[in-house]
Amino acid sequence: MKLSHVAILALRGLDRKSKETLADSLGVSVSTVNRYISENDDNLTKAAALQVIRGITGLPDQEILTGTESTVQS
Repeated sequence: MKLSHVAILALRGLDRKSKETLADSLGVSVSTVNRYISENDDNLTKAAALQVIRGITGLPDQEILTGTESTVQS
């Protein structure tokens, strides 16, 4: 599961204090959070991170997450 483009854009625009809150929820540094955002890392979809992302951005889960639909290969 990955974050949607909308969520990534919202996270890129966060101020330092908000990124620190997100970093604290994951137990990592702000520079690591910045790397996670630039790579759309799966660590951003952990429950603790999602709770913070919801609170900071105000986005619902449907707008935060992508890749929840199943894919069928032919």
